[in-house]
Amino acid sequence: VRILRRAGCDVEAQYYVNDMGRQIAIVVWGCGRYPLDDSKADHAIAKVYIQANKDLAAEPELKAGVDRLMQLYESDDSETASKFKSAVDYALSGIEETLRRLNISHDSYRWEGEFVRDGSTAGVVKVLESTGLTEWDEGAFQLDLSGEGFEKKLVLKRSDGTSLYTTRDLAYHKWKAENSDRMIDVLGADHKLISSQLKAALRLMGVREPEIVIFEFVSLPTGSMSTRKGKFISTDELLDEVEAQAYKEVTARRPEEAEEFRRAVAKDVALGAVRYDVVKVSPDKATVFDWKAALDFEKLSAPFIQYSHARACSILDKAGDFGELDPRRLTAPEEIDLIKKISQFDLAVELAARELKPHQLATYARELAEIFNQF
Repeated sequence: VRILRRAGCDVEAQYYVNDMGRQIAIVVWGCGRYPLDDSKADHAIAKVYIQANKDLAAEPELKAGVDRLMQLYESDDSETASKFKSAVDYALSGIEETLRRLNISHDSYRWEGEFVRDGSTAGVVKVLESTGLTEWDEGAFQLDLSGEGFEKKLVLKRSDGTSLYTTRDLAYHKWKAENSDRMIDVLGADHKLISSQLKAALRLMGVREPEIVIFEFVSLPTGSMSTRKGKFISTDELLDEVEAQAYKEVTARRPEEAEEFRRAVAKDVALGAVRYDVVKVSPDKATVFDWKAALDFEKLSAPFIQYSHARACSILDKAGDFGELDPRRLTAPEEIDLIKKISQFDLAVELAARELKPHQLATYARELAEIFNQF
């Protein structure tokens, strides 16, 4: 978002909120069985979700209760809708807290459920039905995309008539296409197939397709994770750990500074380490986050770039007012190399924006820091 804005685009960053469907129904069902504890809001919801999934796996007959909640929600039952909204709002409050910590913000929110309630999702199904490529098969209403190169059909409705998130996503993208000149989706690697099917379905509808950026998973040395199984490390836990390690490093380097200063620096260093370590790699490449490498002040990591920026600011402060610049005095090879690299900034931003590859700007920042430190 920041890259596109710097490139001159008028950008609206939207958070598409998953406020309905099976996963949310499981949360609502679980909240009716177990009390929420006093942990951070999204963590408390996650605990209920994990326990609910365990119970549903142990007693499959309980799934009827979840199915019923989904049916009631889509039939616009006000009591059920209120329960869904309460659970989602509570989880979202915790998620937003983490996003603020990561210095991530959104301009607006679109709710998945709104595209069911306003009839948009039903309208999408009707348009696709008119293509003659839909049929009831194996208890579900499906769209045949074989003509678009897909063996697997796209399910639009369940046997009980409730919609799937893919159908609601089609309605959302139709709305986005009508309200933007360019639309970009940022998705995880587990959405590769469904995003391709979505684009194919949009073509059949005559709707402009989104540009899709797929980010491969960032894993930890502990291995793969699963929220449903309760095997995961939260972003908050990761940030806490990295910040604690950053504080040790800052204290070792600047023991004479006040603790408040060291804490503040550690917070900024940790944030930079996590964000940079994710964005420095091409989105299509899977990575393993290693906090030791991410916090290495000597190597080409975020702290190295942050240190270079701090050093540049210190030089400018010490230089004071040096009057008008005489470029003829800049003759050293190191000076010329640095000036050339600085002049490439706008090009780096333009390329990253055009190709939707933020790692290109991360690479530029690292290279600029390297050249600066040779200066």
